[in-house]
Amino acid sequence: MDHFARLGLPAALDLDAGALDKAYFAQQRLWHPDRFVAKPPEERARASIEAAAVNDAYRTLKDPLARAVYLASLNGVEMPADGKTIDDPDLLMEAMESREELHEASTIAAVDTLAAKARDDMKSALGGLSSLFLANDRPAIRKALLRLRYLDKFAEEARARRTNLEAKG
Repeated sequence: MDHFARLGLPAALDLDAGALDKAYFAQQRLWHPDRFVAKPPEERARASIEAAAVNDAYRTLKDPLARAVYLASLNGVEMPADGKTIDDPDLLMEAMESREELHEASTIAAVDTLAAKARDDMKSALGGLSSLFLANDRPAIRKALLRLRYLDKFAEEARARRTNLEAKG
């Protein structure tokens, strides 16, 4: 059973956060292991498995990027495993240039500017995904998701760089 079906939600890129939370809490109440303490071991084991699956579904669907990657996989878009090298030359060049800028950023303000640009790029790229999914343009979905993964990782690197600069005072 896929994550959307597990929570009784439509398999869609755009989900209502309130509906997602409501579906999660309903399933969590149904399968929470504490409700199965006095039940036979088989039922307790099933409840534990179901509760873990519900938690995994919620965690995946709550995050827009994770939800997009998951939906892409359901639609047959093959993504490289996390940590694999970037196979798009344009994205590779963008990543190298951005990381160099981040490495050279010597002030918190400079890092914040780079991080804000990455956040804006991410928001724009997420917004453009819907039309790619509607067109079922798998190569374009893959390319957009690879870029989103990079932007997400860059945002983490910017936070770390900012922390390092703050520590230096």
